[in-house]
Amino acid sequence: MRTALIIGASRGIGHEFTRQLLGSGWKVYATARSESSMEELRTLGALPLKLDVASTESISGLAWQLDGQELDLAIYVAGIFGPHGHANHAPMTKDFDSTMHTNVLGAMQLIPTVAPMVEAARGKFIFISSGMASITDASNSGGWVYRVSKAALNMAIKTASLDYRDAALVAMCPGWVRTELGGPEATLTPEQSVADMLSVIESLTLQDSGSFRNHAGAHLPW
Repeated sequence: MRTALIIGASRGIGHEFTRQLLGSGWKVYATARSESSMEELRTLGALPLKLDVASTESISGLAWQLDGQELDLAIYVAGIFGPHGHANHAPMTKDFDSTMHTNVLGAMQLIPTVAPMVEAARGKFIFISSGMASITDASNSGGWVYRVSKAALNMAIKTASLDYRDAALVAMCPGWVRTELGGPEATLTPEQSVADMLSVIESLTLQDSGSFRNHAGAHLPW
């Protein structure tokens, strides 16, 4: 039985990854912040772990919760959009800090704990990024704090891939998905997006580490 860790599984894309992997016979560790979310994940069949990626103390406790578990797959889904403003409005410090902490620092603090567990299985460590992180494709400044945070996440993934050679570390854009973050007008359902990404993930090899892909597997420009 293959083992996965979904970081940020209480709702949206993370919840759907958990559901589909369980349906395919995986053993799934799934993180959430609240007891009620953990209970719902337990009911689904997952092994819930309490984790707040915005808390360094919480992150430091993940290693003993997993107790040296080898991971065929880890997916960092946790993220927030933050302020929707453009570059003609300076972001508030608290909004900038919370967005960067969740989207970037949380991932960077978890990598040294989780990546060795993925390496032990020669597995895959996927980070949910966004096409809005692409510097090449940027066409407007909308959501510029989110854009900056995901571009920073991409750099963290790319550089970390150079240190963890026995795991495939890959940034993935899930597409525009009908979640709380994506909104009701989005073009993809969580079910469609996750099914597409799991198909791409299955095909990834160590040679793909350090790449930036969309939900259909196409390479995205940095």
